[in-house]
Amino acid sequence: MSPAGGAAFQVRHGRYAGESRVLDESDPSGGAFVSETRVRTFPHCYVCGAENKAGLHVPFSPDPAGGSRAEYVAQPEHVGWPGIIHGGLLFTLMDEAVASACTFAGLYCVTAKADARFRVSARVGMRLVITGRITFSSQRAVRARAEIRAGSDTGDILAELEAMMAITDPARFDMEARDGRQP
Repeated sequence: MSPAGGAAFQVRHGRYAGESRVLDESDPSGGAFVSETRVRTFPHCYVCGAENKAGLHVPFSPDPAGGSRAEYVAQPEHVGWPGIIHGGLLFTLMDEAVASACTFAGLYCVTAKADARFRVSARVGMRLVITGRITFSSQRAVRARAEIRAGSDTGDILAELEAMMAITDPARFDMEARDGRQP
């Protein structure tokens, strides 16, 4: 068992590549720490934010194989066509998966470009497993991939996303928030 009940995982990319890190979920300030590195969370995030009343409340966690992982049960209020989950929602879940993979690697990134492929419709009530992982990183950008699978980690791939993520400075977001601007 990891310290403070956190999950241990291997960082594969970024500043801490090759190191083992521990996610400490006992941080009283509402965020989490990955070893010495603070994992910044935004409580009003539409996908994962616990304080966003209209949000999805889908918590992502480090995937032991590297990257990020979450589960979500498709809800009736998220349909595009009767019984079929809107593709924009699936895209949003995959975008969050790649952003979370970057965060868990100690990088703060924003999506610069993304290409999605929808293979099979996701239906209301279906359990979705969403994963994201970094496939390449440089000094300024990260390539990442996300998948949504039906029911389990080995289920059919319903949708996939390839993204280019721009590495940014988290202090920029703090400064814009203090100035009253949205990051």
